[in-house]
Amino acid sequence: MENKFLATFFLLLVLFSSQEIGIEGRMCQSKSHHFKRMCWSDHNCAMICRTEGFSGGHCHGFHRRCYCTRLC
Repeated sequence: MENKFLATFFLLLVLFSSQEIGIEGRMCQSKSHHFKRMCWSDHNCAMICRTEGFSGGHCHGFHRRCYCTRLC
């Protein structure tokens, strides 16, 4: 009984540890050219950035500017 438990434990350990870990690239960011006002919503910023050809965006800094992001 103990051997079956150990075998099952090691099998599960191997399955969970062998899952592929995604390698993320660096994120480059650039100030949005079309978002002119103060940025209070990351969602609105991301939508504007997508129209500019970026993959997303977020509000950043003391002056709350919209910065667009993409993989470098």
